[in-house]
Amino acid sequence: MSDFRNADDGPREAGDQSAGQPGEPAPEAQAEQDPFAVLEKLKTENAELKDRVLRTLAEMENLRRRTEKEVSDAKAYGVASFAREMLTVADNLSRALASVPAEARADAEGGLKTLVEGLELTGRDLASRLERFGVKKIDPAGQKFDPNLHEALFEQPDPSVPAGTVSQVVEPGYVIADRVLRPAKVGVARGGPKA
Repeated sequence: MSDFRNADDGPREAGDQSAGQPGEPAPEAQAEQDPFAVLEKLKTENAELKDRVLRTLAEMENLRRRTEKEVSDAKAYGVASFAREMLTVADNLSRALASVPAEARADAEGGLKTLVEGLELTGRDLASRLERFGVKKIDPAGQKFDPNLHEALFEQPDPSVPAGTVSQVVEPGYVIADRVLRPAKVGVARGGPKA
């Protein structure tokens, strides 16, 4: 047999309270036997558990709301980068139509008339498909300049309209849901009466 001892196996000192008197229960056992102490301990534990459950429920509710918002944002703005690329196509169709003079359109026959009609039809179709996904064109002509929706390229003197009014649209803007996809590039009037 080995002669190893644990530190707790040694003789107890006279001042050691944990030993107690022989035949007398330890203080921990006395607390457990006191029904009021047990009840208080259970009440405290119950309150802590209730607090934990309430916090967990609140965290789960916040997580659910966050997830719902992320899903709705993904639905609304998921096509934003694709739509932004398609705006170039819409701009090029508009430029192609604008390059045909009004007199030539009115007098157009045969192939030119068919080409102009095809470009107009394709432009309308593209705009309706973009709108189906929440992309809308903003045409701010005559509106007050809004730096959140418009990008001012130049100012032009025009005393006939209030200062700060969009007097010319160089390139239309687009929004998707409630966000700006591309700001409208505009010219702003100055010199008129204050708005």
